[in-house]
Amino acid sequence: MTTPWPQAVLFDLDGTLVDSAPDIQTALNATLASYGEPPFELEQVTAMIGRGVPTLIERAYAALGKEIDPATRDKVVERFEAIYGPQSTQRTVLNAGAVEGILALQQRGWRLGVVTNKAAAATETVLAHFGLADHMAIVVGGDAGPERKPAPGLLLLAAEKLGLAPSDIVFVGDSDNDVIAAEAAGMTAIVMRGGYSTRPVEDLGADLIADRLDALPSLIEGLARARQDGPSGEA
Repeated sequence: MTTPWPQAVLFDLDGTLVDSAPDIQTALNATLASYGEPPFELEQVTAMIGRGVPTLIERAYAALGKEIDPATRDKVVERFEAIYGPQSTQRTVLNAGAVEGILALQQRGWRLGVVTNKAAAATETVLAHFGLADHMAIVVGGDAGPERKPAPGLLLLAAEKLGLAPSDIVFVGDSDNDVIAAEAAGMTAIVMRGGYSTRPVEDLGADLIADRLDALPSLIEGLARARQDGPSGEA
């Protein structure tokens, strides 16, 4: 008997499951203010999100027209994380259809998880706040060891921890980092509209595009049927 596909559905966090940009903006601006730097607007900060806090800080300083050495960056990262942690869910909201989508995916027997460039502790805090932590079989944060997305290491680590082949996993994200990482890991990639991508989602090369998280169950079932029936054009 063939094993049903997929065996698991993994999610990016920021821009995919939640809109966390407002809290990230607040923490970034408070961090910069402590160093005498001016604040950024929400749209500017949103465009900086995607490769973890060290890159966020580097992008912020680049936007200020200033260089930052690795040692100083790491100190700024520490301050950001100290500020962000206690207020990481004050303005963050779930994206449309998140709870319904996750419950429906789980009811179909697919294991769920989160793989994000955000640190694991901050990720767990956000998931717990929205009541999603208990639905996740695995959480892999950007501090797990492997290089952050768009490198495939975090996704491959998640597959290893789940005891699954990457080809048996669907990864849902919102940016080119997510699609590149999924493809490099050998996973099917679904990209969400309305996330933090700085490019049109149609240009990212994902296997499918989803408008809402509660649309995922039917989209994935369609992919599964297409795989079962063999190559027959686009799903």
